[in-house]
Amino acid sequence: MKKIFIAALMMGTTLSTQAQNEWFKNVKFSGYGMVQYQASDKDNAENNGFNLRLVRMALEGRAHQDFYWKAQMQINGNTYDPDKSSTDIRLVDLFGEWQKYEFFKVKAGQFKRPFTFENPMHPITQGFMSYSQNVSKLAGFSDRCGGHASNGRDIGVQIQGDMMWLNERPLLHYQIGAFNGEGINQKDKDNRKDIIGGVWVMPIKGMRIGAFGWTGSQNVNKDETSIRMQKNRYALSGEYAQNDWTFRTEYIHSQGWNLAHTSDKADGYYALFIAPIQKNKLHVKARYDLYREAKEWGQSKTQYEIGADYLITKNLQLNVEYARVNDRTITNADKHNYNLVDVELDFRF
Repeated sequence: MKKIFIAALMMGTTLSTQAQNEWFKNVKFSGYGMVQYQASDKDNAENNGFNLRLVRMALEGRAHQDFYWKAQMQINGNTYDPDKSSTDIRLVDLFGEWQKYEFFKVKAGQFKRPFTFENPMHPITQGFMSYSQNVSKLAGFSDRCGGHASNGRDIGVQIQGDMMWLNERPLLHYQIGAFNGEGINQKDKDNRKDIIGGVWVMPIKGMRIGAFGWTGSQNVNKDETSIRMQKNRYALSGEYAQNDWTFRTEYIHSQGWNLAHTSDKADGYYALFIAPIQKNKLHVKARYDLYREAKEWGQSKTQYEIGADYLITKNLQLNVEYARVNDRTITNADKHNYNLVDVELDFRF
């Protein structure tokens, strides 16, 4: 009996070690950092200075052929709140995905919401000094509904897939998920789930035309009373990215009460292009970026941006941008317009 027990223990230990090795033998460590200088002549808020926009470090790997997993941390200095000077460290991604079939994949954990083309894009490769205003306000970065700042992410489960293949290229993609609706590292506070999804077609190589929807709710406190706030949003998106050229545009509409404003509606639109001067080396770019907090022109903020980026090496990139800003939320009409300059050095490892 003792020999049988010892043999069983050794076999269990061996299987456990093999399983662990299966999960960790293909692990990849990577990361990137974004160092920023920004200057603005906005009236009564002039500023210029250096900023650590963010640093991210990630572990990812595959196991048992069909499973992919990723864990990612973000570190950045808290430079936007004068009352806080501590470094902000947060877990942004932690998920696993079953990827056996191209037409049906299942992801669970904390990851990007399946809403808009731009939201899931890498902060460097999305192309500009920040995500567009409508994505930032209506896709869960610094959301107009006052939710937890979440880099466009949430906790939940999602299915997605590519279908109708033609010459090794899918013509249709779909994705839909159920999420807490509270953002990263947060439990569900109203026991209701946000349903978010999208579908797009790819009629020619490099082109995507898509539509997205989002419905959900969130509990917020007003005058010491908890109320449930409804969120209903949709987005219409188009993109062409081929041969180092990029054209992208998205419109987002939101209906859902915002305690800081009298209107329950907001919308935003952007259109951009990135053109190569020297392919995979030097680019020029421009973006029209509009956001209307109350879906009114009197509450609009528009940025007209031009810039360039230069890839010093494959893993080191310099970006320069100028923006003329028209902010009609400023009460003094003579101060609606101001200038913004942004310079960033981005690196990957």
